[in-house]
Amino acid sequence: MGLVGTAAVRDGGAALPHGFWAAVRVWLEKPQVANRRLCGAAIEAEGPVPLEEGGEASPHLAAVWGGGSGGMQEGGAASAGAPELGRLWREVCGQLPAGHGHGHGHLPPPLTPWAGPGRRPELRAVLRTLLPRGRPVDPAVPPTKELVVQDVYNGTVTFLPLEENSEGKHQIKKRNIYQIQLKHMKEEEWSVSIVTPFPEDWFSDGIAYPKLAWLGNELLSKLAKWSVEQKPSEFKSTLSLISVAKYNKVYQELKEKYKEMVKVWPEVTDPEKFVYEDVAIATYLLILWEEERKEKGLTKKQSFVDLGCGNGLLVHILNNEGHSGRGIDVRRRKIWDMYGPGTHLEESTIVPGDSHLFPDTDWLIGNHSDELTPWIPVIAARSSYSCCYFVLPCCFFDFHGKYSRRQSKKTQYREYLDFVAQVGFVCGFHVEEDCLRIPSTKRVSLIGKNRTYPPTEHALIDKQITQYIDNRQTCTVVTCDRRVGLSHKDHSDGVRKEAASELPENETEIAATIWMPGFQPREKVEQIRNCASLPRDFVDDVVLNVANLLLNAPSQKSCSNTYGGNTNAWNQGESLSLKEVAEHLNKETLKRLKSEYGGLQTLLKNNHQVFEVLNGRVHIRDWRKEKPSGKTKPEVKRRLSAEAFKTRLCWFFIHHPDGCSLPSESCPYAHGTEELRQSQIIKKKKHIL
Repeated sequence: MGLVGTAAVRDGGAALPHGFWAAVRVWLEKPQVANRRLCGAAIEAEGPVPLEEGGEASPHLAAVWGGGSGGMQEGGAASAGAPELGRLWREVCGQLPAGHGHGHGHLPPPLTPWAGPGRRPELRAVLRTLLPRGRPVDPAVPPTKELVVQDVYNGTVTFLPLEENSEGKHQIKKRNIYQIQLKHMKEEEWSVSIVTPFPEDWFSDGIAYPKLAWLGNELLSKLAKWSVEQKPSEFKSTLSLISVAKYNKVYQELKEKYKEMVKVWPEVTDPEKFVYEDVAIATYLLILWEEERKEKGLTKKQSFVDLGCGNGLLVHILNNEGHSGRGIDVRRRKIWDMYGPGTHLEESTIVPGDSHLFPDTDWLIGNHSDELTPWIPVIAARSSYSCCYFVLPCCFFDFHGKYSRRQSKKTQYREYLDFVAQVGFVCGFHVEEDCLRIPSTKRVSLIGKNRTYPPTEHALIDKQITQYIDNRQTCTVVTCDRRVGLSHKDHSDGVRKEAASELPENETEIAATIWMPGFQPREKVEQIRNCASLPRDFVDDVVLNVANLLLNAPSQKSCSNTYGGNTNAWNQGESLSLKEVAEHLNKETLKRLKSEYGGLQTLLKNNHQVFEVLNGRVHIRDWRKEKPSGKTKPEVKRRLSAEAFKTRLCWFFIHHPDGCSLPSESCPYAHGTEELRQSQIIKKKKHIL
């Protein structure tokens, strides 16, 4: 047995084992968290594995691994059923006849036969598939699978790679077996170790399996750290409602299919973020809807309406993938013209009311839908009994304006998610929550696809909705249990009875044509309030004033410029807090800046050439300390940097008392008008995708 590494962990008492298993769970589900170069993982099946006399797997093993939903059939291992996994389990326990297994001496405990005073340990078995990230899945290459065995009693988790033999059945590979161990040393001291029975045979591909040295150093230190830091997450695990293996396959296919969008993106937003985020959301919805068709026995693909569709890319992908639907937004985007006639987008203002119902639509989508987010469950409930919804909340809006916090014990994001979930409960939906795999901090989705009441109670639910919205306006809010997915009996029945008892007897109609007269939709013309629309003369005056303030501040610091072999003192000035800078500006200037989002800080950050704002302090930027762009930047950003070279005058060359800290050939800005290059406007061709 080879010891790969060990790490000491110090913690006060019995909480550490719980933290250890939480840390192991992170490594099981998301190995890329420990190292972003590693592949992702999909948990295909898991469950307890009780052992009978002699180490034989109990009949319950078939229920854990065989048939049903998920199991080995998912993700490309269709031939491995309960009998095959039973054989695998016997091999793990060393119960196969001689010649079939590796022998007891080669497997780390507790996978050798158990000894002791009649103890029958209950293990937990997990089957996971390791999925390469950022590359298309090759159907000719079977995915890497592992059988992971957890023994909570002994504090061990063993990773057993699987391989297919000539008959297409899975068996344990000798190579790359390893075990993570937790041991209690004394009092508050514990140790976390990694061992492998065959260190000489270890193979590292850098994707599914890192080097042993990395396991013994990096992974061990992360596990030790996570073990004392792990806290129960306030969110569900990522992609908990769909098959992760299927998601990875479809995502890679769609990413490859729509990657050209990044090159022709005409909006000012980051193309890589928005394109791949919408590809990920589309992937999630396509799989969710496919599984819904199986559950409900549907053959026709679901229809949809995306409310507040923005750039319309999500609508474009869903239309291309065979789902009829449209997107509606208050403002047309430039990219809409690129999609072609197969993508259905409408420029229209949506005001929640009877005129904006969708009785023939299967799903309503709210992808960062801002002020419409809390209304989408209401619109779905009133559109038809079969209408479902999917919302991805971002900005915090109530029915009538910005959302106001009411509980200080929760994060604002968690509190807002609970509010939107409560709206769904009140509207009669069984609300489910899931985390998407997208490049965003706001990635929790709320889904309402099943009703918690019979169609005959529609009128009562509608009155309940009206009463709830009225209560939100008067701040008499019905308390919501945070546990998303709880039964309607636990939550909505109480709200329904309360609402029904409080409604006037003569209130029998749905609310007026417009459900809330004070509702403020998004403005058709987007106001630019990020200091970009301020007059150039005004901005230049503020920049010069602030720069002189920093340069002339007491306790000046100077640094040396040794370019070209010369040593020249270059005044970088002093750093001041934003508050100190603001105190030196006149009232009229501050008043004008306050009318812009971000105010003074935004203006200074916009003038990146001159200033650096870090941790609330303003500094003169020293371009000698800037890292070269190199190859770390995405190709698009490198191209833009090259095209912008010497197209603007150097502020330091003109205004700084010591001139620019860089020689002309190294400075990205022009040292005088004779160096100015004509700005190259990037012309993007219109592609019909």
